[in-house]
Amino acid sequence: MLKQKSPFRGLLPVALSLACLSLISFSLQARSLPDFTELVEQAAPAVVNISTTQTAQRRSGPGIAPPADVPDIFRHFFGEMPEGFGQQPREQRRQSLGSGFIISEDGYILTNNHVVENADEVIVRLSDRRELVAELVGSDRSSDLALLKIDASGLPVVKIGNSDELKVGEWVLAIGSPFGFDHSVTAGIVSAKGRALPNETYVPFIQTDVAINPGNSGGPLFNLQGEVVGINSQIYTRSGGFMGLSFAIPMQVALEVAEQLREQGRVSRGWLGVVIQDVSRDLAESFGLDKPQGALIANVDPQGPGARGGIRAGDIILEVNGQTIERSSDLPPAVGRIQPGERGRFVVLRDGRQRTLNFAVGERPDDPQVVRSGRGSPEPAAADRLGLRVEAVPAALKERWSIENGVQVVEARSGSPAAQAGIRQGDVLVSIGGQDIRSPAQFAELVKKLPANQSIAVRLMRRGSPQFVALRIAE
Repeated sequence: MLKQKSPFRGLLPVALSLACLSLISFSLQARSLPDFTELVEQAAPAVVNISTTQTAQRRSGPGIAPPADVPDIFRHFFGEMPEGFGQQPREQRRQSLGSGFIISEDGYILTNNHVVENADEVIVRLSDRRELVAELVGSDRSSDLALLKIDASGLPVVKIGNSDELKVGEWVLAIGSPFGFDHSVTAGIVSAKGRALPNETYVPFIQTDVAINPGNSGGPLFNLQGEVVGINSQIYTRSGGFMGLSFAIPMQVALEVAEQLREQGRVSRGWLGVVIQDVSRDLAESFGLDKPQGALIANVDPQGPGARGGIRAGDIILEVNGQTIERSSDLPPAVGRIQPGERGRFVVLRDGRQRTLNFAVGERPDDPQVVRSGRGSPEPAAADRLGLRVEAVPAALKERWSIENGVQVVEARSGSPAAQAGIRQGDVLVSIGGQDIRSPAQFAELVKKLPANQSIAVRLMRRGSPQFVALRIAE
């Protein structure tokens, strides 16, 4: 009788071979992953926990103690009462937690400004569990950095790295105190560099996917050499917790700020006195650029250093001291690094040609009021090619926005070229195609001469803020 062969008999060696290959592959992959243990052992002692206390005034009851025999159910009548019923202010202590790291053996510590801002007392807990009161040497809200000093010596310090050499895709590691859990370690990679965040003008952030949570703020971001390349500062979240988008302040920015805080307790930055905006694809075409790049000057403070140096509204800054300006967000940190009074070299595009301007930048005011301009007089007019009705600018508006020329939009017809460009009722048009607008009649003549199927730059004021839009007339 013939034996029937098992259909699986020949597959067994293949399965064993695949299993072996899988184990070998897993082993090789595990070997290629970084081992952070030695890095953590060396770096962790220089990372500190920071706690702060802040006194807040709180309204309490009128200070009447309830009789001892009053039942609990009625005791609330003697407790807190609505404001205005003879209440007395009572101090309430608020506490916050963050992280930091030691940069010198004699006790200088870097952290975030938002960790220590408005604190009455700052306590630093070292890795050996000592707790010391820290002095605030100085802080800078614009970069979200603060420098602390504790009275100690012979402290462990971090190694400082060069954040400019950091590459996207590189492994990085964070040590901090998320939710108060000291010396927690998380790792990930650099997702991007030079990120601009809303309302964060002077920091080109390092973006990572390292898990950063409340309490990690102010802690160090290390590269694989155990060098600090950034200070963990912000997260992007919709839930209040980590979502894979974390942002760190580059160490080169932090060192410049820390040096000034140590020497003078404050930070001074270069300033131009201009309003800028991004260059869109249509605006790039209207200004004769091959691609969107640079920072478009929407307005210039006539008394500012930029105006004195020759910068005009409509210029596009392409380069500052040899640094290419790819986006408008690149300009503030580039100018901010120039010390007030020092000369900067600015390459600008004007009227389709590049020019080089050399002039001294000013010092950024604590509350910079950047820019205004000038304008008009009433006589309604229509610009049918654009789908606009305009009139002279009212005198009160001219005074409020400090403008001399231009026309105010009374109506922007839905679906018209003007509406498609984003122009709307209430906007004040200041220039079109590089030509200043002086009156509704002159504006109508300018519109008649505009070329079709070509992007045209329009400069306007909206609620007092200048900007450019790109207009295209299809004919």
